[in-house]
Amino acid sequence: MDSATKTEDDGGQPGTSGLRDGARPARGRRRLRVLGGSLAAGCLVLGGVLVLLPEKRPPGPLPGSPARTAVTTGVAVALPELARLIHQHEGHVRESPRDARAWAVLGAAYVERGRRTADAASYPKAERALRTSLEVRPRRNVEALDGMAALANARRDFRAARARGEAARKLAPKRWTTYAQLIDAYTGLGEYKKAQAALGRMLRLRSGSAVLGRAAGVYRDRGRREDAAAALSDAAAGASTPAEEAMWRERAGQLAWERGDPEVALGQFREAVRLDPDQRAAQAGQGRALVALGRTPEALGAYRAALSGQPLPQYALELGELYESVGRPRAARAQYDLLRERVRREAVGGVDGDLVLGRFEADHGDPASAVRRLSAEWRRQPGIEVADALGWALHRAGRDQEALRFAMIATDRARGGAVLSAPYVYHRGMIERRLGRYGPARRHLEEALRINPRFSPLHAPVARAALAEMGEPALTAPPEVRPSADRPDRRPSTDRPEPRPPSTDRPDARPSTDRPEPRPSADPPEARPSANPPDTRLPTDRPDARPSTDRPDTRPSAGRPEA
Repeated sequence: MDSATKTEDDGGQPGTSGLRDGARPARGRRRLRVLGGSLAAGCLVLGGVLVLLPEKRPPGPLPGSPARTAVTTGVAVALPELARLIHQHEGHVRESPRDARAWAVLGAAYVERGRRTADAASYPKAERALRTSLEVRPRRNVEALDGMAALANARRDFRAARARGEAARKLAPKRWTTYAQLIDAYTGLGEYKKAQAALGRMLRLRSGSAVLGRAAGVYRDRGRREDAAAALSDAAAGASTPAEEAMWRERAGQLAWERGDPEVALGQFREAVRLDPDQRAAQAGQGRALVALGRTPEALGAYRAALSGQPLPQYALELGELYESVGRPRAARAQYDLLRERVRREAVGGVDGDLVLGRFEADHGDPASAVRRLSAEWRRQPGIEVADALGWALHRAGRDQEALRFAMIATDRARGGAVLSAPYVYHRGMIERRLGRYGPARRHLEEALRINPRFSPLHAPVARAALAEMGEPALTAPPEVRPSADRPDRRPSTDRPEPRPPSTDRPDARPSTDRPEPRPSADPPEARPSANPPDTRLPTDRPDARPSTDRPDTRPSAGRPEA
């Protein structure tokens, strides 16, 4: 017994010398079989559990998605998809902070969110994400440089956008998305030949809806409306998502509005909103078109809807002027206060709001302040929009000789002002009228109303009243300004140097006492001629004194006193 017991305790084979029968060995074998089966089953269960557990691996790159492709190519994406993309990449960079590409995509997504929602707080987040991407991969990080260019364009810092875009182009000259950012930067700086060259390069590298949409913008700026409309139609037909199609339809609606076709514009805007309910630019466009069609209550609702989702200062300015035109000054002041507040908030996010604020101050605030603000803007980025706004501010401040130089830049095809803009031409006509150049003034005011008869609820009636006040043009030119053999008809040179920004501390920079108030009335102030109109015969040593098709009409007519 002792020997048998000892053998079992030691784990050896039990002996048989002390056993009385064969029952004990059989029972031992059964125990071993049960134990072996239990161990095998346990291993199977454990193996199954290990298979089901997630494998702990380092996070890899995120898969591509339509939203990611959209934000990196400058195409609109639906806001819910954009929110998911941002959430996904925020989680990814927390787990994989060394993924430079993910940081760049996250930065581009923040830029798109800021642009679509007018949330300027998204721009500092975008800058941090893009700078982190550059820190992680400081060499040849074209994705981050493209994102920084897009961010600068969104902030209206076109010089920075140009610098970032050109750096990206140097690293990857065949990356087509870089040229899209350069087009916006060059346009903002008034470098239209470079914008045209960038478009040509992009068209050679890529085709598709995104490229066609960019091309339409360049065509529009060059006055090629038919080409722009055709490109936008093709872009909308080739769009890959409803949000992208809505983007191109909104721009097609804006183009139709600018050419004075509010019915077509309204149809495009409505289709854009149907495709993408968050397309706020299309809702603001509906407001413009509805005003032109005389449907003011609907227009007010459209503007309010746009401001609720994208509170841009420009929308507040347009809605305020609409309220002013229908005799609701208190509601107009509320919108103007909102404009100032939005500009302040955007400045915290790095957005340059001097252009829209200068436009507002010129007509509804302090014209001298507008001149100072827009003169500084012109020094930074001398684009056509700034030239027009500065010229109008100078006119409102009573400095019409200086104003005319900038108005001519904004409307002179040889200097980049090829866009067919009713407000630009209207501004030039009103400035010329103040200077007593009635012939060019009449021609430009008529052209503005021909381009878009209802371009503004405030200013379009003023243009009509001014034309009525000036009367019909004379049939022949006066003898003293007729061309002669020794004095050929020459136009002002188009290659003269850019005018310097006007001085902001001149003693005569006070607003003119007879400057127009942009309010429609039976007898608008802008339409009243000065009691002592200036001499229309300019010094002969100035280029614009020589006879041209723009020469002043100095003959008296039945509707105005002789100059």
